[in-house]
Amino acid sequence: MSTRRLTTAQALVAFLARQYTERDGQRHRLINATWGIFGHGNVAGIGQALIEHRDRMPFLQGRNEQAMVHAAVGYARQSGRLSAHAVTTSIGPGATNLVTGAALATINHLPVLLLPGDTFAGRPADPVLQQLEVPYAGDVSVNDALRPVSRYFDRIARPEALIPAALAAMRVLTDPATTGAVTLALPQDVQAEAFDWPEEFLAERVWHVRRPRPDAAELDAAVRAVRAARRPLIVAGGGVHHSRAEAALRALADATGIPVASTQAGKGALPHDHPADVGGIGHTGTATANHLARTADLVIGAGTRYSDFTTASSTLFAEPGVRFVNLNITGFDAHKMAALPLVADAREGLEHLARALDGHRVPAAYPAEYEERKTAWEARVTAAYTARGDDRRPTQPQVLGLLDALVDDTDILINAAGSLPGDLHKLWRARSRDQYHVEYGYSCMGYEIPAAIGVALAAPGRPVWALVGDGTYLMNPTEIVTAVQEGVPIKVVILQNHGYASIGGLSESVGAERFGTAYRHRAADGTYTGDPLPVDLAANAAALGMRVLRAHTIGDLREALAEARSATVPTCVYTETETADTVSGAPAAEAWWDVPVAEIATRPPAVRAREEYDRHVAARRRHL
Repeated sequence: MSTRRLTTAQALVAFLARQYTERDGQRHRLINATWGIFGHGNVAGIGQALIEHRDRMPFLQGRNEQAMVHAAVGYARQSGRLSAHAVTTSIGPGATNLVTGAALATINHLPVLLLPGDTFAGRPADPVLQQLEVPYAGDVSVNDALRPVSRYFDRIARPEALIPAALAAMRVLTDPATTGAVTLALPQDVQAEAFDWPEEFLAERVWHVRRPRPDAAELDAAVRAVRAARRPLIVAGGGVHHSRAEAALRALADATGIPVASTQAGKGALPHDHPADVGGIGHTGTATANHLARTADLVIGAGTRYSDFTTASSTLFAEPGVRFVNLNITGFDAHKMAALPLVADAREGLEHLARALDGHRVPAAYPAEYEERKTAWEARVTAAYTARGDDRRPTQPQVLGLLDALVDDTDILINAAGSLPGDLHKLWRARSRDQYHVEYGYSCMGYEIPAAIGVALAAPGRPVWALVGDGTYLMNPTEIVTAVQEGVPIKVVILQNHGYASIGGLSESVGAERFGTAYRHRAADGTYTGDPLPVDLAANAAALGMRVLRAHTIGDLREALAEARSATVPTCVYTETETADTVSGAPAAEAWWDVPVAEIATRPPAVRAREEYDRHVAARRRHL
């Protein structure tokens, strides 16, 4: 057997540089770059190997470990999960900083390869710098915190152990049913140890990304259920995008007249102007979609995992005899809501459904009803978007309205947390399948700016917008430096509302009186109700290297957004919104979210909130 003598780290980088995915006859490089921050746990191993193989493995320098994972996740999502990035860190704090990003990747079913350094396998120095000592288990390190948030985890205690571990890692990364964060913990002594590696291990390898077809019996049951339904509703989730099933969904909707509502991950599965697109569903959805959900007798889930927001905390699907058909590539999700499961790739499943339903169409009155409701909702969106005069500060929906008037189908909008996901889900008019990029599986503050870099790397030449509130910006602005260093022309829009506006509104609704949610000085009574803090986020962004455009009025903002869109350098647009202490003022979704309220309280707001809570919770049901 022919071999090549390399260190473990050198062999890993060489291996990763030769891995490819293939789907529908198209090949993609699997690990297209490695992000890294170096410390004693990886500088002499992976760091040296990346220099050795720099012609084959591009390197990206990050500033925060969590942010590097977010950037890698943004890249993977934009790449359709067919290409991904690796992330390397030192041991200790560098490794534990990966945990939040890993959870986000796994929850959203997006591939990222994590390569944290680890303590010495041979234990010549015990404890080494930054080592966690566990008295009852000598083989535990802080990297074990990554186990529950990884789809696959292995610690490479000997060089030869890398061979099965690396192959298993690639299998998981490329499996659409199991993909997520994959962790290979690398003891620093093993990284630098030499070994004779089989050439077969280092050879080019192509991983086929499967498209499983539906089982015939499951398909027959699903078809019977659809044909029997009077008011069916499709709920499109992120799986539609991951599978590139948008055309198949559109064909099914066109042929049958079944309306399509979308989750946060599924928005854009149909363009906003398609007659069957009724908008977002659930707590952050549209009144149109939620009315259809309450009256549906059959709900067809396509690539959705039915999160709490989607189901309005199990109160949304209210028709007594409602049934569910779940098309999902994972059996775990396909069986939720006591559904008739249809375990298959989203595109394959939708195409098979369309063929089996040939000639079937919902009663004519049903499309007429939902199209009328959709028109009424669009009028409310237009009203929320419309600004009365250019000399006033904008509301948050008016900011979105100005963007709506500016962008085309090449623009990509990124958001993850605060009140913006609700406004975007309800109001945004998605023009293309990938324009709407809201991470709401984990709703992680600080995701937007690094994810925008990853998306821009995967979609060069397209305008990429990171929409952030002041709370989110303060969580994680550090990758602005990376965008400046790499010349990635992301557009960051900072909406200053002086605190956690979304949680402030939620706090008020559950009787907690906005306690601890404002960014203000303390008042005489000790509460945070004094003047707003004199924090200048625009100056901060400028200090990190961005070009900054300050917009004081609606007129200023219109000009600044247009200038930012055409900019060829990283550019920030900063504006203070009109509704500084409230949620945005967008029209209500007419759906509920269960946030438990104190059962016993003395303050009137909490007492009133509990009465409202009891009224809503009485409508909850288990779909059995």
